[in-house]
Amino acid sequence: MIDQQKLWDTDAARQYDTPGEGMFAPEVLGPTVETLARLAEGGSALELAIGTGRVAIPLRAAGVPVQGIELSEAMLERLREKVDAAQIPVVQGDMTTAVAGGAHSLVYLVFNTIANLLSQEHQVACFRNAARHLAPGGRFVVELWVPQLRALAPGHRGTVEISEEGYLLVDTIDLLDQRLISHHIRFDPQVDGSRDARITRTPHRYIWPSELDLMAQLAGFELEDRWADWQQSPFTAESAGHVSVYRLAPPQT
Repeated sequence: MIDQQKLWDTDAARQYDTPGEGMFAPEVLGPTVETLARLAEGGSALELAIGTGRVAIPLRAAGVPVQGIELSEAMLERLREKVDAAQIPVVQGDMTTAVAGGAHSLVYLVFNTIANLLSQEHQVACFRNAARHLAPGGRFVVELWVPQLRALAPGHRGTVEISEEGYLLVDTIDLLDQRLISHHIRFDPQVDGSRDARITRTPHRYIWPSELDLMAQLAGFELEDRWADWQQSPFTAESAGHVSVYRLAPPQT
């Protein structure tokens, strides 16, 4: 059993924010906020796993009222250094069960975070919780990577995803249980042959797009759009990720 509080601790929260770089780069964050603001259609939004407010803060600045759900105390403390509870209310709890406010026009879950839920059961519960927070016809947006299992060499269970100065990302994959563990290895690139390195590991359960769509159907959603990125590029068989927009189906009469 993974203790998510220990996984997303003070150290992880401190390292999470990289202003102007990585997932905080304007070319990444700008299209994300622009698309979410359009999909909110003038209503309010709820971010599941709001973290340190990477998306929520600029989305609020764009005129969308935002609430959040966040499990990690450390991530929430980091968020509160930037905005107070009057600006962005947040309920501390599990995104599969926690309740935050009334009927929103948009619920969103970005940057592969649904994969932090390590069972299919909990991932389906996340969809159902999103549905509980939406007004009729509201949207649930999920950003997720596509497993690149074709990169696995025969007989191997791991891939090197990033190799750059001072950092390696190695993913090991359990094909039976759809589990992937990312090994983040950081070291001093100026010291050849040093044994000093810092390793952190994050577990995930990967989801195929078709499986994600079935989870959505179980919670009463219909797929409205799927793009390869926030720039709304076409999603193809070669896409490394996707932004999927689900619409809450109207109740049957």
